[in-house]
Amino acid sequence: MCTVTYIPTQTSFYLTSNRDEQQQRLRAEEPKWQKFTTGNLLFPRDGNAGGTWMALHENGNAMVLLNGGFVPHIYAAPYRKSRGLIFLDVFDHPRPVDAFTQIDLHKIEPFTLVIREAEQLFEARWDGQEKTINELDAAKAHIWSSVTLYTPEVIAKRKAWFDAFQKEYNEIGAKELLHFHRFAGDGDGNNDVLMNRNNEMLTVSITQLQRQNELSFMHYHDLAAGKVYSQEFNHSI
Repeated sequence: MCTVTYIPTQTSFYLTSNRDEQQQRLRAEEPKWQKFTTGNLLFPRDGNAGGTWMALHENGNAMVLLNGGFVPHIYAAPYRKSRGLIFLDVFDHPRPVDAFTQIDLHKIEPFTLVIREAEQLFEARWDGQEKTINELDAAKAHIWSSVTLYTPEVIAKRKAWFDAFQKEYNEIGAKELLHFHRFAGDGDGNNDVLMNRNNEMLTVSITQLQRQNELSFMHYHDLAAGKVYSQEFNHSI
């Protein structure tokens, strides 16, 4: 997995993730609040390993996971721990970027984290050998596609779709972003944003986080079950 977009707004931001997974993987649980050491975390839980790929902390931090680092890697199991559980280890920290810097990732499969920490946006990558952290412009829109599923040419094409999408609207909200994550593409099911490769590898869900100054929303679209689950959190309470 997956495809991730980040869109800043006047009040905060949208973070949206298409989760691309094997069809036989167990269904994930819808987002729920879970108590952790540093506070409550809202996230959907993976049905296999029990980790997650996207979460909101009650302190306002948000994070999302993509499989792979900079380039496709050779699968070298057994790995010590799932990336979804490493995600929770990193996110259960007041400063996830610091946690990523400190955590031991020996024998962990490569991954990328998009981290919104306070008012800053970071891209943290583990390529299997080294960690890399880049601060991005939080006032600009961004798109990511997993290097394990998409070639550089397809990734560039998807960025072009995203750039064209932004030019279509004077203001982009949850509805417009969901439309992009469901319908953007050129009719090639292998590489459209909502992808389907012979019903074996396909987009199984769309998770959208709308973070505002006081009130945040997480909407989880379980595509296989045809259900939508929503949670909200008031940061001012």
